[in-house]
Amino acid sequence: MNLAPHDERTERYEKCIETSRRVRWDIDRDVIRDRSLDPSHKFLPDGLSRADRLTFLSPDEQRVLSQVQGRTYANMFRLVERFIGAKMLELGRDHALGDQIALEAIVRVTDEELKHQELFRRMDRLAAAGMPDGYRFQPDPDEVAKVVLGKSTWSVLALTCHIEIFSQIHYRQSIAPDEQLSPLYKDVFLYHWKEESQHALIDELEWEREDERIDDAARDSAVDDLIALVGAVDGVVQIQAQADTEYFVERLERSLSADEEKAIGAGILAAYRWQYIASGVLEPRFANRLKSLITDRQMARINEALGPIMGAV
Repeated sequence: MNLAPHDERTERYEKCIETSRRVRWDIDRDVIRDRSLDPSHKFLPDGLSRADRLTFLSPDEQRVLSQVQGRTYANMFRLVERFIGAKMLELGRDHALGDQIALEAIVRVTDEELKHQELFRRMDRLAAAGMPDGYRFQPDPDEVAKVVLGKSTWSVLALTCHIEIFSQIHYRQSIAPDEQLSPLYKDVFLYHWKEESQHALIDELEWEREDERIDDAARDSAVDDLIALVGAVDGVVQIQAQADTEYFVERLERSLSADEEKAIGAGILAAYRWQYIASGVLEPRFANRLKSLITDRQMARINEALGPIMGAV
């Protein structure tokens, strides 16, 4: 394993602090700015929603589907940042009487994650103002956090790193280039991306530090925990995909065939599995970091567990 020397790690923590100070933003002053979500715009781009693949839907219907998925996308980030913030508080205690540079970097991440949760709560209220009643975000963030935080630190940091890396890729590759999206929705993820960029660096540093601390047996057990966490994410995704399918179909202004309803459900589930699992797994930055920390046999176990999910995507 190629672990960074202490001085190099300190420089990386310092860089995160510098970036945090430079890009810091305010929800009302910089992001929302007294705006609303215009229902005439898409929220989530086709590269993430895959709404354009459901060719029997009209362009207007595809736009509405992007709004349903976009509301869930914001709520999913609100959910994961609940356990990420709690984990960062825990990690901060490890540094409290030692490396004060690392402590400041982690405290800043925790503060920013709390701000992001509030931002996404605001986004859900703004989305609700322009959408028909009946939308339900099914997972309870606290209950999900309890499950995640019950696993080993190594596996939680692996999952967190995966999430914060794919959030950057989604913004750069899909959200930023799409001119058809709601300007407010785009800005929310622009500002989110500005702070998440250093969060992923902190994740990598803390994951590396935890990997250095544990032995081979603990790491092998942590791989099992990571597999369980990915399964839990897929369980959440399946529940929300079903809820969003029902909401979308019930509010269409026309009837669909049974095959069309089935295709919408399968399409939303495939999109969510792409968004929250596959896009991060396939991102070289995450994939290479994971491979550098585990054995080939452990990687084979992970790939076997991912097989059905990746195949469905």
